[in-house]
Amino acid sequence: MAASIVEHGEDAFRKLFKFYKRRNPPPDFSEVINFSKPCNDKVFTCELNSTPISEEEVSKAGLRPVKEWRAFGLHGYPGFIFISNPFLPGSQQYWVKQCLKTYPQKPNVCNLDMHMSSVETENIWEKSIDVIRRKGCGKREPKTLLEKLRWVTLGYHYDWNSKTYSPDHYTPFPKELHSLSYKVAAACGFPGFNAEAGILNYYRSDSSLGIHVDESELDHTRPLLSFSFGQTAIFLLGGTKREDRPTAMFMNSGDIMVMSGPSRLLYHAVPCIVPAPAGNVLPFCLGQRLETEAQGDDIIQSVSEEDWDVCSWYLQTSRVNVTVRQVLASGQTFPSSQASHVSTDNSEKSEETQKSKKRKSEPGYERDI
Repeated sequence: MAASIVEHGEDAFRKLFKFYKRRNPPPDFSEVINFSKPCNDKVFTCELNSTPISEEEVSKAGLRPVKEWRAFGLHGYPGFIFISNPFLPGSQQYWVKQCLKTYPQKPNVCNLDMHMSSVETENIWEKSIDVIRRKGCGKREPKTLLEKLRWVTLGYHYDWNSKTYSPDHYTPFPKELHSLSYKVAAACGFPGFNAEAGILNYYRSDSSLGIHVDESELDHTRPLLSFSFGQTAIFLLGGTKREDRPTAMFMNSGDIMVMSGPSRLLYHAVPCIVPAPAGNVLPFCLGQRLETEAQGDDIIQSVSEEDWDVCSWYLQTSRVNVTVRQVLASGQTFPSSQASHVSTDNSEKSEETQKSKKRKSEPGYERDI
């Protein structure tokens, strides 16, 4: 049992992280909170605000009416909100396609840019799909660029070395992801949320994300939003100190987490991706297609069968997580000292369990566990 492994103390978070990360013997998940079947005394129901945004507006982003969302909080974690898959049937496919096909495109930045030229990292999707389709037919092929993808940054790009954002390294934030984030934040009590920076983490079956705090944004009064797609992960939410024992929870495809208020600056980590049950390579919600035809002003558009074949093959053993942040308060500007930094990297990257020495030396990989 996880409770018998560690309570509190200097290494409380690290011990639980290693407990869930281990492979032999596999960890016991009996104490992990499952918000799709909440029956834990730590969990309580949250009331969200459905007033600011109409049902029509949220549906354009692929979301159910806010009044139908199943939102929860955790005792002892004020400001933490967990929304159990509020996406309409079929709409997750669009967001997965954006994460795999669109967002890795230039001028956005990815981990491959650290050791490859910009020409080599252009059109990652197009350079990968033919090989992936052959792999889908059972052929052995080298890893594609898409499979080597570990992180992508959007908007303000985080500088791992200086641990700052910079106005000198900014690319336009995707409008559709901004709209999705704005609507989710408004429903959670944060109207006017301005999505300015995003980090996409691409988790393979042996990936993890080390213990860290997201504190580099200049405005901590705005929430951190996290969207999960693909295979299930274990998420550990700790306290303001590393010695605080964390709470473990499942993050399933379509789930959204909001860290705000006192929970905005808590330590957290992802120790493992949970193996898919035998015979269920993809979560059911990812196999659903759109129930209605997309309208002209809808964000969500149908994904072609050819594109979804590639996406579904990738997600059989992978997970994609999108975190969205507001960097600056309304009217706030960067300190002059940060205006000269040009970043090529970010602070929050998925970490392979087995990394070459070269990857260990790359800035941005989470090694502090």
